[in-house]
Amino acid sequence: MINKIARSVADALAGIPDGATVLIGGFGTAGIPGELIDGLVEQGAKDLTVVNNNAGNGETGLAALLKAGRVRKIICSFPRQADSQVFDGLYRSGKIELELVPQGNLAERIRAAGAGIGAFFCPTGYGTQLAGNRETREINGKQYVLEYPIHGDVALIKAERGDRWGNLVYRKAARNFGPVMAMAAKKTIATVHDIAELGTLDPETVVTPGIFVHQVVRIERVATQAGGFKKAA
Repeated sequence: MINKIARSVADALAGIPDGATVLIGGFGTAGIPGELIDGLVEQGAKDLTVVNNNAGNGETGLAALLKAGRVRKIICSFPRQADSQVFDGLYRSGKIELELVPQGNLAERIRAAGAGIGAFFCPTGYGTQLAGNRETREINGKQYVLEYPIHGDVALIKAERGDRWGNLVYRKAARNFGPVMAMAAKKTIATVHDIAELGTLDPETVVTPGIFVHQVVRIERVATQAGGFKKAA
């Protein structure tokens, strides 16, 4: 019987090795798998390469993973913002490596990994430092830069609902990088707020099929000060 439901965050993250490339979903604070990031801090893997849209906010989540000294390199499109003090300090002191990738390129490089594409040409970044020393080519009178896929050893993503086969449904903008990261990693771990009985998820709403998901962890919703529950993005 296929059952991908993990008993805990710690069980799901067990075995992630030092030096792993970790794809972490989220766009800003929407769809960030905070419980999995906190679990990774506790798990202890180090010398990680992290792929995310940004480089952390404040002192929690991805910023906490950076602050713990677990990340050797970050690949992202938006490393600096008003509350990126943890990344700023590490980068200025030479304690973390940055690979800056335009946002569309980042998404497409991850998607290419999941689709089995060896490389592709993209016009973004041509003639700038972002192109580096990569091959360029003129196609139909326009200049393009050769881009390579970004593969992950593990992907940490957040969904809204899932079943024991690993089929996932997302909530609005929290979907963002989750689906392509799930396809691009050797192992995908997803948190959900609700575990659905098999057959009750509308197939038309399943964005990530279970074939791309290895473990699912149910997490509680975050309580608000008013005593209700905040429907996390």
